[in-house]
Amino acid sequence: MAKIGINLSTGSLQQEEMIVGIDLGTTNSLVAIIHPESKKPVALKEHGTSSLVPSIVHFDAFGNPIVGEEAKHYLETEPENTIFSAKRLMGKNYNDLKANADFFTYKVIDDGTDNLVKVQVGDSFYSPIELSAFILKELKQRAEHILKTPVTKAVITVPAYFNDTQRQATRDAGKLAGLDVLRIVNEPTAASLAYGFGLDQSEEKTIALYDLGGGTFDVSILTISNGIFDVLSTNGDTYLGGDDFDQLIVKHWLNQLQLPYSVVEKDKHLSQVLRLKAEEAKKILSSQPYYKTADTSIVNQLSALMDKSASFDNDLLHLPISLEQFEALITPHLQKTIACCEAALSDAGIAKQEIDTVVMVGGSTRVPLVKKLVGAYFGKPVNDTVNPDEVVALGAAIQADILAGNNKDFLLLDITPLSLGIETMGGLMEVLIPRNSKIPARVGKSYTTYKPGQSGMRISVYQGERDLVKDNRLLATFNLTGIPAMPAGLPKVEVSFLLNADGILVVTAKELRSGIQQSIEVKPQSNLTDEAVEQMLQDSIIHAQADIEARAITEAKTEGEQLITATERVIEANQSIMTEAEIALTKEAIELLASAIKNATNKNDIRSRIEHLNDITRPLAEKIMDEAVRKAMTGKKILP
Repeated sequence: MAKIGINLSTGSLQQEEMIVGIDLGTTNSLVAIIHPESKKPVALKEHGTSSLVPSIVHFDAFGNPIVGEEAKHYLETEPENTIFSAKRLMGKNYNDLKANADFFTYKVIDDGTDNLVKVQVGDSFYSPIELSAFILKELKQRAEHILKTPVTKAVITVPAYFNDTQRQATRDAGKLAGLDVLRIVNEPTAASLAYGFGLDQSEEKTIALYDLGGGTFDVSILTISNGIFDVLSTNGDTYLGGDDFDQLIVKHWLNQLQLPYSVVEKDKHLSQVLRLKAEEAKKILSSQPYYKTADTSIVNQLSALMDKSASFDNDLLHLPISLEQFEALITPHLQKTIACCEAALSDAGIAKQEIDTVVMVGGSTRVPLVKKLVGAYFGKPVNDTVNPDEVVALGAAIQADILAGNNKDFLLLDITPLSLGIETMGGLMEVLIPRNSKIPARVGKSYTTYKPGQSGMRISVYQGERDLVKDNRLLATFNLTGIPAMPAGLPKVEVSFLLNADGILVVTAKELRSGIQQSIEVKPQSNLTDEAVEQMLQDSIIHAQADIEARAITEAKTEGEQLITATERVIEANQSIMTEAEIALTKEAIELLASAIKNATNKNDIRSRIEHLNDITRPLAEKIMDEAVRKAMTGKKILP
């Protein structure tokens, strides 16, 4: 007789296996499922508790991790042993973080290299992957406790702008937590599902999804038609969110008190208290026009730091801030998000007037000014009807249900935010998967050798929008060796890119004649600074004309060099049928082209020399062909 499990919390039938949706957030994380009876997404929580699990890890005296609400209590008392905003460390090296290092009250290691960062707690060192794994493990155990069912499979969401390193780090964290991560899903895509768009198969909409969380900002432009979600473009900032609002408030208070930030930075306890007070102020100012603390302990701490001879308003020790002051502080940051919205619309090729709905996601969208500015930009009221803290997890649960085969009404088409390609002759970027291509995607292109007998080919994989690889980001390099010795141009090497649904890139190079091949999964160990990532798209526009000219010159030089090599080989092989005048004239044309390649500042100079050499060698090629035909036909009869 088969056994049927009953969930004691809900009274519903248990499933043998359940795929959960997880929002691994900067500030809070949570788990959601599709309720087995209502068939609607729900965030998991026990009776009388919040669905949110603070993304905080505290290490006790024995090095044991404590996660969530309990860990939050140690933010003030043991800030050096309590890790928050670990998501901001994912896939980063210290250079990426040093401009904002004073934000962290724990020790982030600077080892002077491009290695991924580590966090030191006592004598122990933790990677962001390990820290995230502690949070994911807590979520897993929480889900199992509520569901009374083992949880081993999950869909985890990430910001759309997470790069390959960060996506892979998230997957690795899930694995460390004991989860089979079936899919890494962009947060905006998950959120759009949670809002229920596309349930009506006849519905056609264009949506702007504005996602402002604790640590990151994303905007996505989506279209919905016949139940298909098509992400046209994404844009954002990997280092902009509610945490930055808190930091602005802290710096505002210190400026009012005329206290240098360095004084507070040395006192990790005070620094953490101020950050938490700033977070409290931010939340209160979402519904009230003024904030000041009644906490006498912080007043006493600040008073002890003040210069007793200086005159100042004692009320400043209560950390006052008005809604007007707060909005003035955050407006420049919000204007950055509006600029991202404008860029996303431009990439999608649509006007803001064509947007049917503006959807708000992320806890930081509760700030009234955010809604006001976004609504004003798009010219319509924003849609914030779904709990902004839960919306991403709810969407992840829907995606999990799709993967489980329970919901076939949706088709999701995600996109890659940056172009992917390889280096070709002259240091050019050959794009195989253009920016904003739908994923998963598979693309292949054929290449050949440059030199006779060439037995190997170096494949360098880049990410970026510029025409020269030196201006883009190197992801990986590998060698295809063992190519059989053949004349230049004869081997056919197919380079294929497989960008899977998680945004992880697999590159394969295969010599088609011999069948030898080499593959690599791109897992870069270093990362660009956040400013550089943000600057990438802007630079591609600013330098577009210069890039086009540089590419044209480089392509001309490469073509000229290949023509010189081929012509020299022809001269060497056919001197017996060439006159001295022909040889001298051809060599003179080669020298002129070589000089142009070396000294030319525009493509036209090189192109003119290429054409001159082609004109010189064209009669020679005809003579060589005639001689080859003559030899082939010697002694043979041609039938009438």
